[in-house]
Amino acid sequence: DVRTELRTLTPGPDGWQDTALAGGPEFGSADGQYLKPGQSGQSGSSLPQPTARPCPFGRCRTPGTGHFPGMVDKDDTATIEAVGRVTEALEKIERARGHLYSFHQLTGSADLALGDAVKQLEKAGHEDWARRISEELVGLNVLPDRWTFQVVEEYDDGYYKACRDLERELLADLTDGRRHLYEQQMKADRRTIGRPGHEKGSPSTPSAGA
Repeated sequence: DVRTELRTLTPGPDGWQDTALAGGPEFGSADGQYLKPGQSGQSGSSLPQPTARPCPFGRCRTPGTGHFPGMVDKDDTATIEAVGRVTEALEKIERARGHLYSFHQLTGSADLALGDAVKQLEKAGHEDWARRISEELVGLNVLPDRWTFQVVEEYDDGYYKACRDLERELLADLTDGRRHLYEQQMKADRRTIGRPGHEKGSPSTPSAGA
């Protein structure tokens, strides 16, 4: 039974301070329960609702709203959710890009396998089939004028770059560059505070290349 003192965030001279409350194990009631935000223990104590959680970084204009760093002038849940949807879209584009690279590598491997088949057909005495596959299939463009490496480069330099760059501009403008504020808020609301394996961890950070 892991027990530490119940704590809260209170205003101080250097911003919001982590302060102990009287009585009870960590973030729970005197009976030692682990609590979700807003959940009450048997003794009647409870954690504040997520909407009443102060900004842990002390950067919001209005304390007690659960807002995130970088949201000083745009500290609303709607903004966090909207930016989160854009990031979700980019993550799906990243997955699509991965499939495109799989297409690139598998097609290249298939072309090499056809080259091996040509040699085996020649050895087996099927010169006509070997010639047809060699001339008609080996080295064939997968799209007009393009091998797969050209498809990948066009995608990377066009659609992918446009989506990635715009998402980074959006994050820089609305979330101070932080990439996963929506998920950070979700983790704060869903984890069981005080329970091993449910630690808060580090906040969302800007991209290293931003």
